[in-house]
Amino acid sequence: MDFPRETLMDLHKRMVRIRLFEEAAGRLAEGAKLPGFLHLYVGEEAVASGVCAALTDHDQITSTHRGHGHLVAKGGDFRRMMAELMGKATGYNNGKGGSMHICDLDLGMLGANGIVGAGAPIAVGAAFADKYRGDGNVAVAFFGDGATNIGAFHEAANMACALQLPIVFACENNEYGEFTPRDKTMAITDIVDRAQGYGMPGVIVDGMDVVAVHEAAVEAVARARAGGGPSLIEAKTYRFYNHHGVQNLGLKYRTDEEVELWKQRDPIFTFESRMIDAGIATAADFEAVWAEWRAAIDDAIAFAEESPLPTVDQITQGVYTTRQTTEVPA
Repeated sequence: MDFPRETLMDLHKRMVRIRLFEEAAGRLAEGAKLPGFLHLYVGEEAVASGVCAALTDHDQITSTHRGHGHLVAKGGDFRRMMAELMGKATGYNNGKGGSMHICDLDLGMLGANGIVGAGAPIAVGAAFADKYRGDGNVAVAFFGDGATNIGAFHEAANMACALQLPIVFACENNEYGEFTPRDKTMAITDIVDRAQGYGMPGVIVDGMDVVAVHEAAVEAVARARAGGGPSLIEAKTYRFYNHHGVQNLGLKYRTDEEVELWKQRDPIFTFESRMIDAGIATAADFEAVWAEWRAAIDDAIAFAEESPLPTVDQITQGVYTTRQTTEVPA
């Protein structure tokens, strides 16, 4: 808890924003008010919040199929996000991207991605550009434990280390790749063991402790920004809901006891208790944060519901570009 009160309260706000947005989106999806599937980030809020609080708006992140939390933690707009989930023209992608393609280039959020592991090489590309320009920016690749079994991750890690790029690999190890336990897909227990093979430092942090995540992120980002090259952070975390949605079509692959055990370590409520016990904040302080963002969620839902659907003439907007070319003489 060796951070200023302002920083600690900011970490709390980011987690609350994610929790409220995801819970609201989950309810809307279960009520058939959103098209398609949602992969909720509930339970993992400390990871995105702790990492993104160490970044500037100019630093870039790449995300996953479970990507709402990353954009919210980076400062994403509730209205535009909710509108995108509803397929409305006022959404981040004008209603044509949906849950797994939300992006905000103004915030350095280069996009969620439905392909496992695909965000890592994109973040490496951003980091290469940052180093080439010398602008001091840092890229962060968020990914799950399952992504470290994908070739794209290994190629990205190798290139990042070979070129000493300003990037942080942030692994959200929630112990499941979709419905499959981690120990059924890899022989190692800790993802961080993979870092040594590429020549970068790695650290394991408690992904249910936002302060621990933030401390590791601050160090890794500072190292990257100073030219020290890549790092890997493995955050041991857990998703409270199933792979997609809330009920997950009745599929059951985790015991109730396991889920409940992790819920007792809720990253938001345990953080609030620590803050109160330390005399840094009061219960009233926290309730004011919850109330502010509950109202913002209600506003975002109303905005999205009242927004228009995309029209047929918008179908190619943002998809194709017209580029003028010059013929090269023979």
